[in-house]
Amino acid sequence: MNNHKSGWHMLWFVLLIIGGLNWGLVGLGMIFGGTADSWNVVHMILGGAPIVEAIVYLLVGIAAVCKLFCHGHKKPKMEASASGDQKEGQGM
Repeated sequence: MNNHKSGWHMLWFVLLIIGGLNWGLVGLGMIFGGTADSWNVVHMILGGAPIVEAIVYLLVGIAAVCKLFCHGHKKPKMEASASGDQKEGQGM
C-alpha cells in the first residue's frame, strides 16, 4: 500500500511542479510586456486541443487539493524514552 500511496504523491508532486513553473512563466511573460499566453508552456504545447489543455489545468488543481489535504498526515514516530535510550554509565 505504501508503494501505491507514494506513487500518487509523486504524481501530485510532478503536476504541482508543472503547474508552478507554468504560472511562473506566465507571470514573467506578463511582466515583460507579453500577454498571459505568451509564455504559457501548457498553452504552447496543447493550444490546438483546448479540452486537453483544460484537463491538464484541472489535474494540476486536483493535485494541489490532494497535496493540501493529504500531505503530512503521517503519524509521528514515538520517540523512545530518555531512560531507554541511554545505557547505565552513559551521559554522565
